[in-house]
Amino acid sequence: MLPKENLLKAVENREALTRVLDQAEQAIRTWEVVLTDFLSPPELTEAQEIFGRLTEVHFVARGGYPQAERQRGAIARVELPLEPDDIALALLDIAGNFLFDTATHRDFLGSLLGTGIVREKVGDLIVLGERGAQAIVVPELVDFLEMSLTQVRSVPVKTCQIDWSELRVRQPKTKEMTTVEASLRLDAVASAGFGMSRSKMVDLINTGDVRVNWKSVKQASHALNAGDLVAIRGKGRLEIGDISVTKKERYRISLTRYV
Repeated sequence: MLPKENLLKAVENREALTRVLDQAEQAIRTWEVVLTDFLSPPELTEAQEIFGRLTEVHFVARGGYPQAERQRGAIARVELPLEPDDIALALLDIAGNFLFDTATHRDFLGSLLGTGIVREKVGDLIVLGERGAQAIVVPELVDFLEMSLTQVRSVPVKTCQIDWSELRVRQPKTKEMTTVEASLRLDAVASAGFGMSRSKMVDLINTGDVRVNWKSVKQASHALNAGDLVAIRGKGRLEIGDISVTKKERYRISLTRYV
């Protein structure tokens, strides 16, 4: 069996990763492809790191579209072929007239969970404004949600499964910028990228609201590298691009802000 305690030593999301490792042992034991529930970005990152250290099994993930945040994993012995298309997902349309009672992501998620299902069975939610929303879910819940999800806020809705060709994903808005800093410290670069004071950024880092590559970082002095992704709860993401050194030995950093 797998050395679970050793593998779980440094993880933040211990409960979720314990379930995933239990499923990995099941895949080893049964010689079958085993599917996880949806994993959040931090959980998925840690799962990928763990499976990168294992030789008995391999792991792929799929969320329904390339930029999906929440993804389901598939685990199998390395002797078995494994592709993202092996991961079963379903797309639901939650249609209603929200022109006079606007619903947010939180509203749609709350109504989904209000039917009695758990968060791990739901992937990304795509809010379509006055038209409603689309939800990616595990296929076994389709029939239940078609019957049970009939209202969001005060608005009656019709919930039904639709084809993936009808998926309506909006490309995230981006802002390209360049900053010149004395160092690659997280607080310096992130404060420039998110347009806030350095002291405010330090406060967010200290409270655990800042993640680098989906891992919580509480050191303001943490050094960033090209390709790193900085995320702040409720404020979007910042991708670190090319880094060069100026004649005055400062760092010129290309940044992409996703909002």
